Amino acid sequence: MAKEVIDSMAMKRALTRMTYEIIEKNKGIDDLVLVGIKTRGIYLAHRIAERLKQLEAAEVPVGELDISLYRDDRHDLSQKKDPVVNSSKLGIDITDKQVILVDDVLFTGRTIRAALDALMDQGRPQKINVAVLVDRGHRELPIRADFVGKNIPTSLNEQISVSVEEIDQKDAIEIKEI
Repeated sequence: MAKEVIDSMAMKRALTRMTYEIIEKNKGIDDLVLVGIKTRGIYLAHRIAERLKQLEAAEVPVGELDISLYRDDRHDLSQKKDPVVNSSKLGIDITDKQVILVDDVLFTGRTIRAALDALMDQGRPQKINVAVLVDRGHRELPIRADFVGKNIPTSLNEQISVSVEEIDQKDAIEIKEI
């Protein structure tokens, strides 16, 4: 059974606060690029870009990153099939840019590590920061987020589920027992 811990208004406030923190830490939005990690990170990156546009009256490019080829915990590695190379659809130059890598949940750190590898294959950013809607702890790698919407400590037998309006028809964050 799922328990909603964040509703749509709280989610919107968290993203707005993160947007202000991004502006403050980067001293504006010059040379800023947002890169959303597939799937929900892409929608969150677009929302942050929209808020940046409202606050700073300028467009911030948004790229999309599919990190499935870079994962070190893929189950298909044991199979003898060639891995499928998915398009990163980054579509933007990140060289010498301030990149904000956006994802929905930070857990073990493996997704972010894979995303960093994928980004470095795309160019050489000046700096990379990490923005996540939820940090649930339990890191396996020395990775931390620079911008966090909400810290939600969990046990290992719980799962955080982020829903976004664009694909789930609602905005919410829920905890589920697994």
